[in-house]
Amino acid sequence: MPAFSECLTNSVQWQREMLAEVIRLKVFGEDAPESELACIIAEAQEYRLPAGAVIFKEEGDAREFLILIEGRCKVSRRDPNGGYVFKKMVEPPVFVGEMPLLSNIPTQVTVVAETDVRSLRLDEEAFWRVMSGCPHFRKTVVAEMGTRMAGIQQQQIQQEKLAMLGTMTAGLMHELNNPGAAARRAAQQLRSNLEQMHSVVRECTERRYSPEQIACLAQLQERALSVRRDRCLSSLEQTDAEEEMGLWLEEHSIPNAWEYAPVFVASDIGINNLNCLAAAFPGLELISPVDWVEASASSMQMVTLVEESVARVTELAQSVKSYAHEGQSGDQDVDINQSIHSTLVMMKHKMREKNIRLQKDFGAGMPKIHCVCSGLNQVWTNLLDNAIDAAPAQGGEIRIRTELVDGMVHVVIGDNGPGIPPEARERIFEPFFTTKPAGIGSGMGLGIVERILEGYQGSLTVESQPGRTEFTVHLPIESMSTR
Repeated sequence: MPAFSECLTNSVQWQREMLAEVIRLKVFGEDAPESELACIIAEAQEYRLPAGAVIFKEEGDAREFLILIEGRCKVSRRDPNGGYVFKKMVEPPVFVGEMPLLSNIPTQVTVVAETDVRSLRLDEEAFWRVMSGCPHFRKTVVAEMGTRMAGIQQQQIQQEKLAMLGTMTAGLMHELNNPGAAARRAAQQLRSNLEQMHSVVRECTERRYSPEQIACLAQLQERALSVRRDRCLSSLEQTDAEEEMGLWLEEHSIPNAWEYAPVFVASDIGINNLNCLAAAFPGLELISPVDWVEASASSMQMVTLVEESVARVTELAQSVKSYAHEGQSGDQDVDINQSIHSTLVMMKHKMREKNIRLQKDFGAGMPKIHCVCSGLNQVWTNLLDNAIDAAPAQGGEIRIRTELVDGMVHVVIGDNGPGIPPEARERIFEPFFTTKPAGIGSGMGLGIVERILEGYQGSLTVESQPGRTEFTVHLPIESMSTR
């Protein structure tokens, strides 16, 4: 390092004044050698800026080192969306500009003069001369740069966490919509059923049913109330059973026969059970007892639906917790067909609103899979939700097929919608990307599905053309666990 007398490139009076100022401010610590401070001042130039002037600009190529002597500056940094993630005011003693010089990266912050500013400026060559000849200066500057780099990295990590939290929140809201809607519809149906049952009870009291009639009615009600879950049938089985039941009800002059038929089939109430009721209540007297049994069966189904909706909400909340606390969630053996069936029950109202025809082909003898059930529920929910939205308003059809292929469980969910445009297929898994109209899709569903399946060591493939889109879930039978 050159001697103090050899560093005097500015006026002696100015250098003495600046030396006294730097010593007073203790910019480089209390133990900074005076000889080093003098050398810094000898290499520096006084730099004055008015309030509002931009000193450094983020992502700029600033190649100078500034020591703030007077004034106040605002330091800020923005996220990729243009929002501030870091902002503070700085006053003497402070120095700025070392990071681009030392790391050869663009400036990480924007520095703007909040007031009139007076500083000492070292250009790039002067900075490196001082770094080479002043060990205390070098140590202080490098240490400060390390602290600032650590701070920026911590802010970036926090920013990523906040972005992930936002993604998870959007996904959670997307998932909560279906069980919430199902529970609301179930509650409305329960209210209607209670009113209907009250009307039948009043009629029963007025007509004074015989002990045999009451016994038959009570027996059927007990059967209806004993069913905790809808029967899981293939489309062909369900169609045949509902058609047979609907014809029987129609023959016995029951109003709403074809609305009642699915309720009785789902509750495993057959024609043989209703024949007992028809024998006890001849003619039109049969209508009110059938209404009573249907309301009882429907109420039990609605109670089950509310329970499953609330359970689904709990599972979703648990999945967020499991994501945050990796590996702490409980696994279980999952019947794939029953898992899909439960989701279909949850989304039945959406398909009914669009008058969608459902075609189910559940493979026989499907093995149970050991995994976290809530994750699969989210997979079926998102894929079915997309299929329902894609299906046309008239003649809409959704096809579901489960099968075992080469030791893998395949679940195919398809629709007869317009298909996915070729230019969009590579982007459908990106967060917030959607091909749905504005206000309908959040763009979260397929991204959630992909992440869940990756955790199960599974995958998702898609084939799409106008009138036929199929998503196929591939799941290994063994070695499945969530992340």
